[in-house]
Amino acid sequence: MAKRNLNGRPVNPVGLGCMSLSHAYGTPPSVADGVALLNAALDLGYDHLDTARIYGLGRNEALLGEALAGRRREFFLASKTGIIIDGEQRRIDCRPDTIRGALEESLRLLRTDHIDLYYLHRRDFTVPIEDSVGALADLVREGKIGAIGLSEMSTETLGRAAAVHPIAAMQTEYSLWTRQAEIAVLAACRALGTTFVAFSPVGRGALADGVADPAQLVKGDLRIGMPRFSAEHWPHNAGLIAAFRAEARALGVTPAQLSLAWVLAQGDHIVAIPGTANRAHLAENIARWDWVPDAAVLARLDALINQQTVAGGRYPPAMQRSIDTEDFAA
Repeated sequence: MAKRNLNGRPVNPVGLGCMSLSHAYGTPPSVADGVALLNAALDLGYDHLDTARIYGLGRNEALLGEALAGRRREFFLASKTGIIIDGEQRRIDCRPDTIRGALEESLRLLRTDHIDLYYLHRRDFTVPIEDSVGALADLVREGKIGAIGLSEMSTETLGRAAAVHPIAAMQTEYSLWTRQAEIAVLAACRALGTTFVAFSPVGRGALADGVADPAQLVKGDLRIGMPRFSAEHWPHNAGLIAAFRAEARALGVTPAQLSLAWVLAQGDHIVAIPGTANRAHLAENIARWDWVPDAAVLARLDALINQQTVAGGRYPPAMQRSIDTEDFAA
């Protein structure tokens, strides 16, 4: 498997999602351990790191800035704006002035003068997407960002955005058990020359032996409120995961490696950004980046875990309302 294109730059098909180094899954590592993991990632061959302002309320960007300021030329850097936290209040804000202010703060925290790819993290339905992308296009012309990305947005939104400025990447959840991208966005990205960046490609850890019992997740873990991890749906999903684990064992790979290989096999315009705060998992995720399962394996996996076989929705209703992507009929 060759490297893949991200805004004209070849990158390893497996990048690193950095969110879990600051929040969302389990207990974040110390700053020292986070610094060590990020440097280990570059040493292992990771060359695409993905962060966002919302991750740890800026702590994640600051961590990357501290850890990698001296190695900035070694990796493609992506960050995001659009989800704003003010005290107890959370809002989506993609107004042009907000975007510009957020970008300046991200540059400061990341200790750089240029972000290779800057995403709108969510669709702001109160602002025309053309206005938001126009503001980002100004930042491209000023040399502060290299390219524009969208996250969790629909094919219709992508088309409108691309009419204003080329969209280098669309980032959306995609794995064996989250298939919404297959409705339309994957094909639209291919047609437009937009790289599809798959986040949570190992099912938020479920397809990587990362969740033995959701009841044991620590307070604050993002998965606690997600339907697929609930007491109602987990027993069914655990059965699918056990069968998936057996497939991986028979192939001589780990479940995480099999999950990533399936995602990458869905198109050469796809890159994946699994996240981890564990050094062993970091090495595991990239170790088989060039392995391509044969068609029979892919077909078995498709039949085993898909939109029809998984129990529970992707998000609870309140979170789903902020998502612009197409969805399957209820």
